[in-house]
Amino acid sequence: MLETGIRGRQEILVTKERSASAVGSGLLDVFATPAMVALMEKTAWMSVAPYLEEGEGTVGTKLEISHSSATPVGMKVWCESELTEIDRRRLVFRVEVFDEKGPVGSGTHERFIIQNEKFMARALAKKSGD
Repeated sequence: MLETGIRGRQEILVTKERSASAVGSGLLDVFATPAMVALMEKTAWMSVAPYLEEGEGTVGTKLEISHSSATPVGMKVWCESELTEIDRRRLVFRVEVFDEKGPVGSGTHERFIIQNEKFMARALAKKSGD
C-alpha cells in the first residue's frame, strides 16, 4: 500500500559521462547537476514502483533542489528519498544526495501517478498532430 514514509536509496559512480563537461552543464569534470537530478528522480520513482497498480507509473512534474558540493569523477554518490506527502495522484518526496565526504544536494521532488498506456498515447498524439 502506498503511504508516506516509503524510502528509497540508489548509488552510482561519478563517471566522465556523468560530468558537467560531458553533459554540457559546465566545463569541469565534476558530478553534473543534470546527472544529480536524474539520480533523484530514479530514486524516488523506484521507491514507490512496487506499490503501484498494474499498468501504473509515475512521471516527474516538479523539482526544487540545491546542488551544494562538487563531487569529482571517480567518487560514489547516493541518493536517499522519502515519500512525505500523498494527495490523490500527486506524490511529494524529500531527496538528498551524498558522496563519501558528506552532503552534495537536496530538495523536494513531485511526481504524479499515471496510467502508462494512456499517458504514452497522449504523448505520441503530439507527433501525429491529433
